[in-house]
Amino acid sequence: MHKLLTTVLAALLLAVSPGSASAATHPVAAPADEDGYNLWLRYQPLAPPAQAKLKGQARSIVLTAAATPTTRAAVAELQRGVAGMGGGPAPAQATAIADGALVLGTTASLPALDAALKTELSRLGSEGYLLRATRLQGRPVTLIAANTDIGLLYGAFAWLRATAAGTAPVAASSPKLQLRLLNHWDNLDRHVERGYAGASIWDWWALPEITDSRYTDYARANASLGINGTVLNNVNSKPEVLTPAYIAKAAAVADVLRPYGIKVFLSARFSTPLELKETDTADPLSPAVQAWWKKKADEIYRTIPDFGGFLVKANSEGQPGPQDYHRSHADGANMLAAALAPHHGIVMWRAFVYAPEAGKETDRARQAYEEFKPLDGKFAANVMVQVKNGAIDFQPREPFHPLFGAMPNTPLMMEFQITKEYLGFSTDIAYLGTMFEEVLESDTMQGAGKGPTVAQIIEGAHTLGGQPAATGMAGVANIGVDRNWTGHHFDQANWYAFGRLAWNPQASARAIAIEWAAQTFGNDARVTTPVVDMLMLSREAVVDYMTPLGLHHMMGTAHHHGPAPWVNDLERPDWNPVYYHRAARDGIGFDRTASGTNALEQYAPALARLYADPRTTPEKYLLWFHHLPWTYAMPSGRTLWAEIIHHYDRGVAAARDLQTRWDALRGVVDARRHAEVAQRLRRQVQNAQLWRNACIAYFQSVSGLPLPDGVAPPPQPLEYYKGIHFPYAPGRG
Repeated sequence: MHKLLTTVLAALLLAVSPGSASAATHPVAAPADEDGYNLWLRYQPLAPPAQAKLKGQARSIVLTAAATPTTRAAVAELQRGVAGMGGGPAPAQATAIADGALVLGTTASLPALDAALKTELSRLGSEGYLLRATRLQGRPVTLIAANTDIGLLYGAFAWLRATAAGTAPVAASSPKLQLRLLNHWDNLDRHVERGYAGASIWDWWALPEITDSRYTDYARANASLGINGTVLNNVNSKPEVLTPAYIAKAAAVADVLRPYGIKVFLSARFSTPLELKETDTADPLSPAVQAWWKKKADEIYRTIPDFGGFLVKANSEGQPGPQDYHRSHADGANMLAAALAPHHGIVMWRAFVYAPEAGKETDRARQAYEEFKPLDGKFAANVMVQVKNGAIDFQPREPFHPLFGAMPNTPLMMEFQITKEYLGFSTDIAYLGTMFEEVLESDTMQGAGKGPTVAQIIEGAHTLGGQPAATGMAGVANIGVDRNWTGHHFDQANWYAFGRLAWNPQASARAIAIEWAAQTFGNDARVTTPVVDMLMLSREAVVDYMTPLGLHHMMGTAHHHGPAPWVNDLERPDWNPVYYHRAARDGIGFDRTASGTNALEQYAPALARLYADPRTTPEKYLLWFHHLPWTYAMPSGRTLWAEIIHHYDRGVAAARDLQTRWDALRGVVDARRHAEVAQRLRRQVQNAQLWRNACIAYFQSVSGLPLPDGVAPPPQPLEYYKGIHFPYAPGRG
């Protein structure tokens, strides 16, 4: 109910905002070109009535708290935002409170604060903030209050966000997750694995002496969302990143990010001491190895006092790990945790694992659960197990990972992928806010009744020894050196949605889309309404033309772009698309019920019973859990074969619809951004057609069935589609 009310309220506020009213009654000139660099922090002039209100709320800025790098950043951001949106000079910083002042202060610096406000602040923790129109020293002011300087920074951004979007600011807010961080899959040579927005923003060659000004803008953008951590390097890590030279480089980045409340983390390669030839093993139970990591942690913290800790990918996809020495994931994680514990650092140990033995026939969906469930309660207190949203690999749609709810004695943090490795790169529009929301609101049915949801679990629905569990969410970044940061202007919305959901995992994806659209394209309902509609339609369109009805992992080899459902010659069975769709004369789909791999047994019994029957399995997961005959009768009245084709056709139609909707915005969106998005939408329609035609041609060749009446056949034979290759696709692993 709360999410519904939030969405409706946001829509109503948008509909009556000064910008939309002005647009409806006063024609405006075509907007000036923008390149997208300023993201959602554009601070463009508001309509005259809104400008007048803003100037009355921010005639001056008063900082009552002690000046720190963080509070100076907050004041600078407010001055930048008020000047931009107010269309005039920045408000001066004053020492005395006057009428219309924008006042920033903490409980310690506001001794005359109303007792009720002090009580409210006391509940908001170290990162929360309170926004209020009130009176101080008898003067009407706008108050941004918090318990710490970082809370004041978050409050400043929240006030600016509401002003830009034309909405009423949230009176008080604090994050529901402690750790909200980006994972950069950036290599030391600046290649970004699964990155589609150019090279890495981290210029390791130039660091530490040279720091790009973009690092500050990166920090501003993340702080505006409440993101408080960043892992600088790829989970497929290199040992060199833990050498003194690279620790110094990471420290230079940390110095830039620190005022914005962002801690630096590093991905650590488990075998680093061995590969640097400083030990003769990487066995986590070896005293020499333990001593090496302790010494290394001490070295890092001398250089980066607020270093966050390590992210580790171990015994997965060829990465070294504790299992190389017949040790468990807990043995490996705890060894690193012991080295970090004196410095209050944490280990984020990834649960993305699958059997290393080539040729082993199993179900990858089962393997993380099988390896980690027996270790519940065996990890050190400063270890968090980082679990992907689904059990396979960031597919366009997956059921939630069965580990959520299955490890009540271990802190689990969510791992989402913001970059679109399997969803059309930075070419196709696919708003991931709806995907994130779908996973987070999934009912795990672990309780006696319903619930908890995945969101409630990562928020700490369980406790550890009577103490609240550590909480967090990570997102694989989609950021690069492209001028607009993310390659596609609309992909900025995915970075934004991740940050807002990391702050509040129960937030509404639509309300977040409204916020983003209003800040990114201006608070004009002629633009924001169709843009929000495009966002909300986009991901389902991609699922339809790529992997409908629970199909998955049918993308091209290595680069993961374009359709390749026919591939069946790779070294491992579970690297082949045919392993996942299992299309044959008898039907299609992966049987994960008791008659198949029985991956369903890893879910709560009530959920397993629901999904065991194809008639009660949600259609969106049908072929994820069931292998069914082509003639299976669907609720629509169509056969499964006809339903699959219907989804492919619907996906192509939706891609064309997105293009039409955007074309209608020519003249009300600045020409540069409109043209750049229009080019990608034309490409998206082509991508959708390729997926549709290639998959139908292949599945028809396997099933031997004629096309349903009225269905257009693929324009080329199957061999044509098999012959399409993408040898230099970006972002390859």
